[in-house]
Amino acid sequence: MSKVFLSRDAASLALGASRIAREIVEEAARRNVALDLVSTGSRGLFWLEPLVEVETPEGRIAYGPLDVSDIVSLFEADFLKGGAHECRIGHLEEHPYLASQTRLTFARCGLIDPLSIEDYRSHSGYEGLARALLLAPSAIVDEIRRSGLRGRGGAGFPTGIKWDTVLKANAEQKYVVCNADEGDSGTFADRMLMEGDPFSLIEGMTIAGLAVGATKGFIYIRSEYPHAYRTLTRAIEIATKEGYLGPSVLGSGRAFTLETRLGAGAYICGEETALLDSLEGKRGMVRAKPPLPALKGLFGKPTVVNNVLSLATAPWIMVHGAKAYADFGMGQSRGTLPVQLAGNVKRGGLIELAFGATLRTIVEEFGGGTATGRPLRAVQVGGPLGAYFPEHMLDLPLDYEALAAAEGLLGHGGVVVFDDSVDMAQQARVAFEFCAAESCGKCTPCRIGAVRGAEVVDRIIAGLEREKNFALLDDLCRLMTDASLCAMGGLTPVPVQSALTHFPDDFDKAPQLPAAAE
Repeated sequence: MSKVFLSRDAASLALGASRIAREIVEEAARRNVALDLVSTGSRGLFWLEPLVEVETPEGRIAYGPLDVSDIVSLFEADFLKGGAHECRIGHLEEHPYLASQTRLTFARCGLIDPLSIEDYRSHSGYEGLARALLLAPSAIVDEIRRSGLRGRGGAGFPTGIKWDTVLKANAEQKYVVCNADEGDSGTFADRMLMEGDPFSLIEGMTIAGLAVGATKGFIYIRSEYPHAYRTLTRAIEIATKEGYLGPSVLGSGRAFTLETRLGAGAYICGEETALLDSLEGKRGMVRAKPPLPALKGLFGKPTVVNNVLSLATAPWIMVHGAKAYADFGMGQSRGTLPVQLAGNVKRGGLIELAFGATLRTIVEEFGGGTATGRPLRAVQVGGPLGAYFPEHMLDLPLDYEALAAAEGLLGHGGVVVFDDSVDMAQQARVAFEFCAAESCGKCTPCRIGAVRGAEVVDRIIAGLEREKNFALLDDLCRLMTDASLCAMGGLTPVPVQSALTHFPDDFDKAPQLPAAAE
């Protein structure tokens, strides 16, 4: 029986994967051809989706991007045996987009059935947990610390230090919380992994639980991710049934259980303390720190709060060792970074590379330039609160410290491309507008500053008393940076100031108007 692999990732479904699956099954039935259609996650080459891969004696052969009108000709070309067709890609691993990547965290995504624990185990799944069960908690923490793994949610805080703090905290109950509230514009790596390789996250959280002495974990998933929520919930049921979760993990006598929780659409719940409030059934509001969640987190207990990618990378580190992971990257940014390339770009997708690759490599070599064919004007890195960089700064390496030195941030690894039709003054206004809409409202600089910021930019665009309003905007940005309770308000000035610095002409397009009468 022929085996056909088709991604059921949310992005693949949006591009027509369900219709392709239905047409393949119906055409096979008409031709009396037996086949096994296996649902997988996505490989992350979204510009080639929907695509199918077929198992042949020569390996898996890919075809894409497909339209329903291609299905009949695929069968006529004997695609089930790897036959020639205009949509034939060949071995996907040999495609330059994949072949030049370093996939560690995403090694299994698109290869396996996400809900087959047998598939997961056949690709080194649960080998990391097996090793962790042989080690003392402090030894697990030390392995993660020496690997150089840092938080992939945006802050880049060393994961090993966070785990060590929770390990050393004295408490009868501790928790592990996964922040899967992926809300940054142009980001989708967390969703891809949860939908395509959920057991890696479950295994990573179990390792974290063993490392710090936590017996309970929660995965907080944004409400816009129903597919990820369903997949993870089912994967947890399977892992529990197989003994990988429960009162005695793999018969070790050490307990760890997991639950999923669905958010309610609040961007601010991506901030770890607001997330914890939401998990407790409260309105998501930012907490003052200290105390840190590592000491007083969920329900007042010591809590590890990590991003999906941070936790899902832990099994690889436990299998291959801290040094193997630390050998990738540059400076204090070790290992690999899953970059999410989106916006006005020809070849958007998931690109996992060692830290240090340049923005130019990502945008030009992988992305192929703008989708419109117009000149590239700006690239925003790090989500809606990240800086806009002009074309001449594309040689910046993707590294936490290098981007910080350029007055930007790496964030969750999202890269959004804009061509020369973009109005950067309007983009600056978008940052304030976004903050005003998404602020939890707890602190005045963020709650009021964002509203006033949008008003000031409007006056500048309208040409009203520009000199005074530029001074007011600068003062407002410094206030929000220095006085906001969390990064929501504190980072909102980053895209605004980068637009002012690198694209000043866009703020001077409107004719100077006389000052309004008092």
